[in-house]
Order: sequence, then structure tokens, then C-alpha cells
Amino acid sequence: MTVLAFSIVAITVLLSAFVQGSTGMGFAMIVAPVVSFIDPSLIPVMLLVLMIPLNFYVAVREKEHIHRHGVKWISVGRFAGTFLGLWILIIVNLHQLALLIGWSTLVAAIIALLAPKFTPNRSALAAVGLITGVTETSTGIGGPPYALAYQHSPGPELRSTVAVCFFVGEVISLIVLAVSGQVTGSALLSSAALVPFLVIGSFLSRYVHHRLDGPVLRYIVLGFAIISGALVIVQA
Repeated sequence: MTVLAFSIVAITVLLSAFVQGSTGMGFAMIVAPVVSFIDPSLIPVMLLVLMIPLNFYVAVREKEHIHRHGVKWISVGRFAGTFLGLWILIIVNLHQLALLIGWSTLVAAIIALLAPKFTPNRSALAAVGLITGVTETSTGIGGPPYALAYQHSPGPELRSTVAVCFFVGEVISLIVLAVSGQVTGSALLSSAALVPFLVIGSFLSRYVHHRLDGPVLRYIVLGFAIISGALVIVQA
């Protein structure tokens, strides 16, 4: 990766960490299109590695608002979906993977935007986990299904619950990818170099997150998903 390319990714990581720390999602939706354009081979490992500490921080920061029932059933589905996502990652080439990233993000975000207000039951939560397991393991993006499930929840509940679900799922995906030989040294080194920018963005979000709630938070989250999905489709 050239100095210019690294600088672009580093700035993107800083801004994306700030967005995710403030809204509860958006990191992978913003970073994935940029990294896919610069070096698709870093997807999804770089995203998973960077999002583990980011989501741990967000979950701890608002731990009293975690929706534990949702975390349990999403994690059940998430585990099952991980293996299907691994299969997709193995059989598709980088061009197909980029298209998959774009279309999965765009379609899920539009569905979330148009869906009527509802409270998901355990079957719906498990389905969200299953879909996320597929998309996050294969593309690094798992936010849109979570947005669909928790888009009408209070801001603190959305941020903390989604952070825990992300954290659990990312650990599972990374372990499965490592066992299957999909984790490369270059992806780990690139991720390590970007950690300082992740920390800065996460820290800055603490001054904003409490101001974002309700419809404003929902439209920001889904808007990021739609725009990032459309951009990566055009690039691919």
C-alpha cells in the first residue's frame, strides 16, 4: 500500500470510528468501499480486526442499555451464518466480492428504510444474526441487518446492543477465517498500523454520541449504508 493509499484509508478509519462510536454503526459501510477500491484482498479481515476493539469500547461505554435477549438470539443465528459466509468468500473472486459488498449493503439498507415500525421476536432476531453471519464473514459488513432490527430502538440501546452483537460475531468470524487460512500477515499488519486512527475516532465520539437519538439517528445510519453500497457497486 502506497503512502497516499494508506493516508486515505487512515483518514477513513478515523472518521468511520467516530461515526460508529456516535451512531452505533457505519464503520464497515464507510471503510469497506474505500478499502475494496484500494486493496480488496484486505477485506474482510481488516474490517473484522479493527471493529473488535471499536465495538468493545462502545459496548462497555453504554453497557447498562444492552438488550440481552436480542444479543442471545442474534448470536445463535450469527454462528450458523458464519460458515455460509466462509463458503461464499472461498468461491467468489475479488470482483464478485466487491459487487456482493455493494448490493448486500444497498438492498438491506433500503429494506430497513422502508420497513414499518416493529418489535422483532426471537425468530426475527435469529434471522438477523444468520444474515449478518453470511454478509460480515464474506464482506466485513454486517450493520444493515442490525439497523433493520433496532432502527426504532432508543439510541443507547441500539449502540450498545449492536456493539455486543458485532463484537461476538467478529470474534467468531475471525476465528473461523483464521482456521481456514483466510487471515494473512499483510492484513494483520495493515490493521495494526491503523489502530491509532481507530482510537482517535472512537475517543472523539464520546463527545457526540449522547446527542444522537430517535429518527435523526435512524436516518443517518441508513443513509450511510445506502450511499456506501451504491459507491462500491459503481466502483465494481
